[in-house]
This record gives sequence, structure tokens and C-alpha cells, in this order.
Amino acid sequence: MPYYILLSSLTDEGWKTVKEKPERIKEVNKELQAFGVNVIAQYAVLGPYDFVNIVEAPNNETIAKLSIDLGARGTIKIVSMAAIPIDEFIYSVKKR
Repeated sequence: MPYYILLSSLTDEGWKTVKEKPERIKEVNKELQAFGVNVIAQYAVLGPYDFVNIVEAPNNETIAKLSIDLGARGTIKIVSMAAIPIDEFIYSVKKR
């Protein structure tokens, strides 16, 4: 399955939720699984984003739907990027 990097920023409402119920973060991971998305790694980060998730998903459409559904709640903004494992990248470059 393809890999994706999800960079997320919480809205003010999202921060309220995390402050009141920090375990909500892991509950969202279960929701991702319902989309067919497997969370490989998750980090809280400092800087312009609040969280970085590395996930596996069936395709771009799944990630787009997930981003729309979660973003529509008004608690989070997500930037998603397809990620290519470096060995696969090197192979594809040499293949030419």
C-alpha cells in the first residue's frame, strides 16, 4: 500500500478538545482505520504543524476523502503528501 505523510494543524476548537480529552487523538486513529488507513507512526511536533502522521492507504482518493471528512469537523486542517520509500525511488530512477 502507498505511504502518505499527513501534516495537521489544530484549530482553536481542536485545541479545546485535546485539552479536555487528550486521548481523543488516539480515538481518531481508529477512525482512520475505518477508512482503510493504517497509522505507521504519529508525532506531536513543534513548529507550523501540530502533528505528523505517517500512514499507509489504498490510494490518493482515500486520503482525499479522509482529509475532507476530518477537516469538515472544523477541528483540524490537514496537508497530505504521497511518500515514496527511498529504495523504490532509487529503483524507479535507475529503471529509465
